[in-house]
Amino acid sequence: MLKIGLSACFFHPDHNRNIFRGKTLQYLEQSIARWVMSSGAMLLMIPAPQQNGPVQLADYARELDGLVLQGGSDLSPTSYGETPIRPEWSGDRIRDDYAIELTRAFMKENKPVLGICRGVQLINVAMGGSLFQDLPTQRPGAQHHRDGELYDQAFHEVQFVPNSGLAKLYPGIAKAKINTVHHQAPKDIGKDLVVEAWSVPDRIPEALRWQGDGYVFGVQWHPEFQDPERKDLLDTKPILAEFLSAARAESPV
Repeated sequence: MLKIGLSACFFHPDHNRNIFRGKTLQYLEQSIARWVMSSGAMLLMIPAPQQNGPVQLADYARELDGLVLQGGSDLSPTSYGETPIRPEWSGDRIRDDYAIELTRAFMKENKPVLGICRGVQLINVAMGGSLFQDLPTQRPGAQHHRDGELYDQAFHEVQFVPNSGLAKLYPGIAKAKINTVHHQAPKDIGKDLVVEAWSVPDRIPEALRWQGDGYVFGVQWHPEFQDPERKDLLDTKPILAEFLSAARAESPV
């Protein structure tokens, strides 16, 4: 059975919380866990280790077969050399540092990495790229990529880049409808990454793939949120199957 690692989401100490007051919480969102496990893989969330402790992120990369970077809070602009335009876009530098180290550890072991929403942004930043801190501010005229009320029931189309890895997963399909839950997105594309899907009609990068030796891929939408019974939405199973196939190829068993 494949053992897949999942990056943690963070809630930092908050003395106004009624529970775990003042404590750091590291957690996963149920949908991503069930999506990965739906194909028979075992999922293990990877906590941020204590600095200089006996267990480090590289140990997880050696023991596990692949990594999924789950969505969540904004990245900090300081992680890609910028100053936040607004305080509310300051992001989570602590989580960024943890996730970048985790991603690089799995890449060093030639273990596959799949990024979801924040995850594809993290991959881009880890490879030297940057982000739009806020699409409505920095890309005037862009369509709405996030609706707080609709949340995962907001949708738009993406167009696959012809002959890309993503296009090959969906033969005969040039465009597809996906959910959209983000206000940030890749801007300057990182080293050895290529765009494999663009939003329609505003051409925001929606999928990135690494061209190096190994599997690193990410999508801006949330495959785990899409209702498999809705035939008007992109079938997410091929994305998961490709990732797990890459993990199986690197698994010693």
